[in-house]
Amino acid sequence: MQHRLSYILALSAIALPGADTDGWRPHDGPLLKYRVNLRFGEELVAPPAPLAASAKAWADLRFSAATPDTMPKGWKLGRVSAVAVSASGDVYVFHRGPSADPVMIFDAEGRYLRSWGRGVFEVPHGLRIDPAGNVWTTDAGTHLVQKFTPNGQPLLTLGKKGHAGNTQATFNKPTDIAFARNGDVYLSDGYGNRRVVKFSAAGKYLFEWGKPGVGPGEFDVPHSVALDSKGNVYVSDRENNRIQIFSGEGKFLRQWTHLGSTQNLFITSKDELWMITHRENIEAVALNTLGGRIMRVDVNTGKILGVIESPGHWIHVTPDAVVFIGSLTGNVLRWYPSWPK
Repeated sequence: MQHRLSYILALSAIALPGADTDGWRPHDGPLLKYRVNLRFGEELVAPPAPLAASAKAWADLRFSAATPDTMPKGWKLGRVSAVAVSASGDVYVFHRGPSADPVMIFDAEGRYLRSWGRGVFEVPHGLRIDPAGNVWTTDAGTHLVQKFTPNGQPLLTLGKKGHAGNTQATFNKPTDIAFARNGDVYLSDGYGNRRVVKFSAAGKYLFEWGKPGVGPGEFDVPHSVALDSKGNVYVSDRENNRIQIFSGEGKFLRQWTHLGSTQNLFITSKDELWMITHRENIEAVALNTLGGRIMRVDVNTGKILGVIESPGHWIHVTPDAVVFIGSLTGNVLRWYPSWPK
């Protein structure tokens, strides 16, 4: 036993390649001063009005078995693939649970409002809200990209249901959607195909770019797409551990290879670039739903401005800098600017 213990201690003293032998590895950037609500949609962020005057009463309720569930009885979030916030502050959650409707809407405090989409989706993946308030989704099971009203009425369908393809009219497990200022739509057609496709606001095919590979303009799972105010297109080439940046016409401009295996991108109206990422694609696969980090990055240089350790698959940032994360752990995480004193 003593020899075995000595052997374990000796192994623990061996410095792994690249390890920081003086202590914990430093953060990739400054630590963002945020706190988190771990169960948004399952418990309220703020106290109901009758309890607002009593911090103790609210604390007693939150940490007791009587904490009210904001969702209908028997409902629970499954793997949350996406989250988005409307201009009015409603939080749309896209998930893969077996009991609850796949699109669930909550108010800013996490209180359930309504839901829709039962029987419409097979493998929910991406959800974005366009400037007009319409809800767009990507489905990796049906190979469809769909546009809905906020109440779930269908407005537009791109692709052919159940038919995987690589044509102007078909997709193969599409992943994400981004919107140009004139209403045009960019789609990352990423799990089965390796391309970005542009459509008009009315759904007319315009053009596309991309093929399998590691060179400029080539992809290995374009997992997320976002646009800045200049119309430049940022594509998370996840399995290639990079972000590629293009003009609105698909011309390669530059790439960043220091930000890891990025799950999802979000650019605010003020050109603040946020992402949820892993150090590399091996970590993303090995940890599956766990691990990862939220990063805020300078949109011009790629410099890391701040970091939070967090699991996650999807990210949305509100105008008041509240960060929502959709996590495949079955959670919506609400990160808000605050710091313990």
